[in-house]
Amino acid sequence: MVRVYSAAEVHAALPWGPLADALQAAFVRGAQVPLRHAHALAPTDTLLLMPAWDERLLITKLVTVIPGAPSTVEATVMALDRATGHPLAVLDGEALTLRRTAATSALAARHLALPDVDTLLVVGTGRLAAWMARAHVALRPGLKRVLVWGRRFEAAQALAEELRAEFTAAQSPDGAAAAPLAIMAVPSQDLEAACGEARLITCATTSTEPLVRGAWLVPGTHLDLVGGFKSHMREADDEAVARARIVVDTHAGAGAEAGDVVQPLQRGVITRDAVLGELAELLRGDCVGRRTPEDITLFKSVGTALEDLAAARLVLGC
Repeated sequence: MVRVYSAAEVHAALPWGPLADALQAAFVRGAQVPLRHAHALAPTDTLLLMPAWDERLLITKLVTVIPGAPSTVEATVMALDRATGHPLAVLDGEALTLRRTAATSALAARHLALPDVDTLLVVGTGRLAAWMARAHVALRPGLKRVLVWGRRFEAAQALAEELRAEFTAAQSPDGAAAAPLAIMAVPSQDLEAACGEARLITCATTSTEPLVRGAWLVPGTHLDLVGGFKSHMREADDEAVARARIVVDTHAGAGAEAGDVVQPLQRGVITRDAVLGELAELLRGDCVGRRTPEDITLFKSVGTALEDLAAARLVLGC
């Protein structure tokens, strides 16, 4: 019988620490991960297929993007036994994607951000933004303050209030009983000023125009870009990219779909050598991200089914 995992069950099965460890092991170990397939269902509707497999598990994530539907984006993960092809489970794809995306960025920040960072800036107020904050807070105990900026200040206020309530409640970001976290979450109306205060900046938007400017970045800043997943999307300007030591989640994905990397490359703002390596190489020690406390580092993620595979294995306990 195929087991169906709800969103709540997926979230509960993916606590931040074990998930980050599972992701690190998966990136270091590797797996078979073809490029995702995109199919036009109609001029405005898209189907994405994201397969991955290792010696134990075969998964495919199906994502539909239908702007006219009540829920624009829907995602489902199908898991099968690699040896037999027998279906094992169907997992809520949105919950799994939110968790693995945020945990991957927090994992990269462990190796790229300064160890004593105490202020996180979240750029964006959409569904993913809250999970980015939760992952970074859970995996970086030294954080004391979370700034939230959005195009609409009211949305930034609402998200900051939600996070503040979570972080000051008598529970951990995963919901387990724990002492309250001494973390303040506050909205910001001035993105430039917020960038100057934070040494860890995470962007989770669908912007097609740069939001974060390189001129605003203070030496030592780590910039995490996760929102843009198409070549026409941008979250940081050319100066930010040119100033940074760049690591991507995968060369194949970022080289085809990351506008924050593709566009500067096409215009000659940076060369291919500016991309120091992909996350697996960073985690294995095959490339050096941060060299000095003054370096500006940048992690660009477009997502890979390897992360879905690692998360699904953790949910299924295999």
